[in-house]
Amino acid sequence: MTSVAPVILLAAEKESAEVTDWAARVGWVVGLGLFVALVYWLMREGWKWRGTLQGDLPELPAAPDEPGAAKLSMSGRYHGSTTAGQWLDRIVAHGLGTRSRVELTLTDAGLDVVRPGAADFFVPVAALREARLDKGIAGKVLTEGGLLVVTWAHGDKLIDSGFRSDHAAEHNEWVETLNDMINKTETEGAR
Repeated sequence: MTSVAPVILLAAEKESAEVTDWAARVGWVVGLGLFVALVYWLMREGWKWRGTLQGDLPELPAAPDEPGAAKLSMSGRYHGSTTAGQWLDRIVAHGLGTRSRVELTLTDAGLDVVRPGAADFFVPVAALREARLDKGIAGKVLTEGGLLVVTWAHGDKLIDSGFRSDHAAEHNEWVETLNDMINKTETEGAR
């Protein structure tokens, strides 16, 4: 009988599990939710403030009615625009900071950037300055040469815009064609 007594004693000493303090738990969840909302609101205000600071940027040009025949076209992603040479200084004015799908078309008139869900814009051939392959632009870093970056003038500001084709093999052709057009335009302008 001695072996049964300790079992009965152990059964008598067991207590029920501790009741959860729901008020404290709800308080922490609400506090965390408010903190996340505050951080999101601050990020949104920072984005709007950046747009206000860049308010001197003129309106984006629209595509001409008759841009001419397409030399090249590409579908892919638009990753944003930055101040030329400063890959982390994102430009958000006029929707240039909004990432989106993109349809690029290069004609003799310039570069037509059609973005579903965001503002379209047109870069006249006279405003184009350079095209190159790069590895990053504000908010997006890829492998070396994974991003097509087009430098163009808008108002008194030089802008780098980053694009990535659905078919990365197209990037080299775009760089060569754009730089040939730029050199041809500069040569004709120098005469």
